[in-house]
Amino acid sequence: MPPPPEATTAQRLRNVAIIAHVDHGKTTLVDKMLMQSGNFRAGELEKLAGGQHDLIMDSNPIERERGITILSKNCAVTYRAKDDLDYRINIIDTPGHADFGGEVERVLRMADGCLLLVDAFDGPMPQTKFVLSKALEAGLKPLVVINKCDRPNARPDQVMDEVFDLLVELGADDHALDFQVVYASGREGWASLDLDVPSADLRPLFETIVEQVPAPDSEGHGDPAAPLQMLVTTLDYSEYVGRIAIGRVFNGVIRKGRQVAMVKRDGAVKNARVVQLLRFVGLGRAETDSVSAGDLCAVVGLEGVDIGDTIADPENPVALPPVTVDEPTISMLMRINDSPFAGQDGQYVTSRQIRDRLMRELESNVALRVANGRTADEFIVSGRGVLHLGILLETMRREGYELSIGRPQVILREVDGVECEPVESLVIDVPTASMGAVMELVGGRKGELKKMDSRAEGTTHLVFEISSRALIGLRGRILTASQGEAIMHHRFERFAPLAGERPQRPSGVLIASESGQVTAHAVELLHDRGFLFVAPGDQVYAGQVVGEHNRDNDLTVNITRLKQLTNIRAASKEATVTLKAPRLMSLEASIEYIEDDELVELTPTKVRLRKRMLNESDRKKADRQAKQAAEADEKR
Repeated sequence: MPPPPEATTAQRLRNVAIIAHVDHGKTTLVDKMLMQSGNFRAGELEKLAGGQHDLIMDSNPIERERGITILSKNCAVTYRAKDDLDYRINIIDTPGHADFGGEVERVLRMADGCLLLVDAFDGPMPQTKFVLSKALEAGLKPLVVINKCDRPNARPDQVMDEVFDLLVELGADDHALDFQVVYASGREGWASLDLDVPSADLRPLFETIVEQVPAPDSEGHGDPAAPLQMLVTTLDYSEYVGRIAIGRVFNGVIRKGRQVAMVKRDGAVKNARVVQLLRFVGLGRAETDSVSAGDLCAVVGLEGVDIGDTIADPENPVALPPVTVDEPTISMLMRINDSPFAGQDGQYVTSRQIRDRLMRELESNVALRVANGRTADEFIVSGRGVLHLGILLETMRREGYELSIGRPQVILREVDGVECEPVESLVIDVPTASMGAVMELVGGRKGELKKMDSRAEGTTHLVFEISSRALIGLRGRILTASQGEAIMHHRFERFAPLAGERPQRPSGVLIASESGQVTAHAVELLHDRGFLFVAPGDQVYAGQVVGEHNRDNDLTVNITRLKQLTNIRAASKEATVTLKAPRLMSLEASIEYIEDDELVELTPTKVRLRKRMLNESDRKKADRQAKQAAEADEKR
């Protein structure tokens, strides 16, 4: 990697965030911008990306596996513009999923402008509206990039009109409505201001960023002569140096080795010394002696620093407005694993270890909340959605944690004395042949159809309004109804008065009555009872959920039954038996599948479903008590 450039003046510095709906090509475009910036030697990007030359910014293993961006990331390129001056462009890549909206909200404070990427076929989608609204709240003028213009059935002109209508709907001012449009293909690495005038590279996009994104010192902010003010928006961690504070210097100059004041969110002031100062260079960081107003940097040596703190002049410690994010919408019970198989896989299994890990997550995950449960072994963890919490759980299991998880619960809120629940906008792109089945599923959960459009390639675009409670468990059923071809997205819209009962799972479950090894004979006998989640040879325990019943009641079965041998030769002895393959349940699918009396057992190697009460007689007793209580309520 080339050495860091000399300190760039604020007039030749650009801080830009890239925002978009999921899968509209943000990370791919950033990768191409890095490749074409001229800041890397041949083969260097593949080395930084671990031998892969795509999705360089998605460095997290889970991000690579799932093809999504989870964590916002910074990089910087030096671009020589047509005026023969070198401009330093700090690029902030953000997630597209609304579940990771906390990442978007906090890093937008670091930017002076934003690239709004919109798919040339899909147009604005639910998360497009979400991220754009957050950018407008932060005062950023969007630069619209209509991406994937080489896609079949692309409709860039219509999409541009839809973006304009969306800006009007969000109440954008005339300055934001006068946006520049760039047509691009992130995958092919070209951009153009006019589709009739082709371009071979991304130079038109770089030039537009230089011309349209304001410099940090414009409009009266970013004064290097003022007292130091730096807002911490991200935390990194190193085993060698501890916490690393990442943020933007809004005023003044921060220098290596100098004393600074940390102004906490509660107003407390704590003095510290800058041990090391790092500037973003390409995909990495390089040491520097000072960073001026308007630039982004990483600071080492500030013990106890948190997101939202202001690093200020010790003689004049004035705090910047803290980072604020929307409140969580989903809560979930996390507790120790107390099944018969507890401790066989996990390295960290105690409540103290789980608590320490959740507290550590709070330091960097600003949209997360953790509260104590009814007992010392339980925690109530709240986040933006099932995916948000699912990624946390997947990360924990890979780190060696073992725990049990309860069913997600929607967080209710009291508005003007009325108990309200979150309502979301649900967008489904489905093959027209499966449209009826999907509409029946959503309608059965009280979803209200708002819009329906026919799209090319035999698909229909459906827009619903539906409660967050009804969304839990819906994704898997829609994928089943559409043979896996439906694309579903949703985002929070508003709070509305609580209406109706929570949708229940239509089918019961099959529960193991004995502990032991699953046998082929037992699986053969149960094949007409429903779908199984286990295969012959798997170890199960009494109370574990081993399948889905084809009726609406739970059924206790002996999944470990052995075939009794006799001296009578059966007529069907030589018959070949074909066993149905088990249904493999992912972590998110399992969390959405379970009911209130069930748990997901999560270990580094296994995802199991179980009843809270493993003993069958205890479950029957609890059912009788629940029925008696319900009858007493009806009489009153």
